[in-house]
Amino acid sequence: MEIISKENLVYRPSELLTGATFNFCPGCGHGTVVRLVMEVVEEMGIQSETIGISPVGCSVLLYDFYNIDVIQAAHGRATAVATGIKRVLPEKYVFTYQGDGDLAAIGTGETIHTCNRGENIAVIFINNGIYGMTGGQMAPTTIPEMKTSTSPRGRNTDTMGYNLSITEMIARLEGAYYVTRQAVHNSAAVRKTKRAIRMAFENQKLNKGTSFIEVVSSCNSGYKMTPLQANRWMEENMFPYYPLGDMKVNGVLKV
Repeated sequence: MEIISKENLVYRPSELLTGATFNFCPGCGHGTVVRLVMEVVEEMGIQSETIGISPVGCSVLLYDFYNIDVIQAAHGRATAVATGIKRVLPEKYVFTYQGDGDLAAIGTGETIHTCNRGENIAVIFINNGIYGMTGGQMAPTTIPEMKTSTSPRGRNTDTMGYNLSITEMIARLEGAYYVTRQAVHNSAAVRKTKRAIRMAFENQKLNKGTSFIEVVSSCNSGYKMTPLQANRWMEENMFPYYPLGDMKVNGVLKV
């Protein structure tokens, strides 16, 4: 049996992952982001000081994967729950992990007002432009002409309205301190997303306001594509509507 030494070790999973098998579809970006969050927590040494809020959606079982305290919130109410926890336990690192259906549809009110108040939490928002868990329906983030199970001919903006670019809205709120949009479709993007997550946690030490990270991800099962095809489609079609990069850093707008 070959022994792997620290010198030639390329990667190991974070010890803060329980080892439970992820429920995400193969090729989905959720698994990567879920892993990155625990890598950051482990590297910062804040396991006992971190509390996560899981949503209703594809990442509903977050508490099964994380060896930290995780609370399940009702659909769309994660930032409201996080607000209560942070106010009672201000020394804790508190984050929510939410999809677009949870955060930008039923949870729009909670999200906007949490960020407008400048609650000192981190919000991690996965945008795949579709309701992934419940059957691939059109979401608020579904881009024009995009086909879903409830818009089989494509999203018609005349009757269905336009996609909601909620991160741009958040960036213009006074309470938002750090707002960025990233992705995890290749290794360079993964590294940038990890740095963004680290900054969001570090910002909580400053007590300056809300850190909001959108991660544009593919949903290959919802798109009815292979993982490679889904990533390519995302790059060609979603990125023009959801361009990557920082929007607000240290309370200063960049766009």
